[in-house]
Amino acid sequence: MHTKSDPHDRDVTRSKSIGLSLRRTSEILRAEPFYHEFIAGLEVAMRSSNYSVLLQILPDMDAELRTYERWRIEGHVDAVILVDLLPDDMRLRKVRELGLPAVAISDPASADKLTSIWTEDDAAMRDAVNLLQGLGHRCLGHVGGPPEMAHSRIREESLRHSCEELGMQYSSCSGDYSEEAGYRGTAALIGESAPTAIIFDNDLMTLGGLRAAQESGLNIPKDLSLLAWDDSALCELSEPPLSAMSHDVLAIGELAGAAVLEAIAGAPAVEIQAPRVTIIQRGTTAQPRLERPIE
Repeated sequence: MHTKSDPHDRDVTRSKSIGLSLRRTSEILRAEPFYHEFIAGLEVAMRSSNYSVLLQILPDMDAELRTYERWRIEGHVDAVILVDLLPDDMRLRKVRELGLPAVAISDPASADKLTSIWTEDDAAMRDAVNLLQGLGHRCLGHVGGPPEMAHSRIREESLRHSCEELGMQYSSCSGDYSEEAGYRGTAALIGESAPTAIIFDNDLMTLGGLRAAQESGLNIPKDLSLLAWDDSALCELSEPPLSAMSHDVLAIGELAGAAVLEAIAGAPAVEIQAPRVTIIQRGTTAQPRLERPIE
């Protein structure tokens, strides 16, 4: 007699796949280098165990939750990696209900007792503000990622605290990580608060910000400094080359790959600290002019 298997049971037969779902448009994902490097790191770590990555691009949270159920019930993956966590993220409860091993790329508090890989976004933002303050900037702008994401909130909170401690002014807006969002955000900040430096939450938005600033007649970096979160070849090939906060994304992927194999083996959850960010100054950060020329 055939009985339906319980999705909570751990089957001895492995799929040899790790699930990674991203709520991004295909256009943004295609242009954004971060996850290409991250997946490459995952595959490096899992290669000797013959595991591969099953990537799914999804439109919303409901679709992601349904995908986890299908993956678990149909045996498509042995574990998942969670990214872009939200406060009280429903995915944390779902993977526990399904008995699905998981690793989160997030701060430990948001991961809620799952193994977490943390890039210390709060410390990285403090480093960025301190760098710009040391160059002489006193009025900053910030084009952040989607405000509902936990790491976006952590970066924004760190920016606020750092500016308050240093007596600096700041203004901020948010975007969807696309180049167009960076363009719109920069145009708005230039028109409203006239910052002398802007920090962006990824490289694509920084490219959009560079275009907006140049179209406004600003000299980069004399009139406006730009600093990208996440270094990439796009930053190096830009004109001028973008200053950037550089994470070793390949290493983060390798840490996640090793951690998810440990989770599959039943290891207890741990907090893993990724390598600290380094700031690479290129052609878009400098001491600000005291006054901008009259157009």
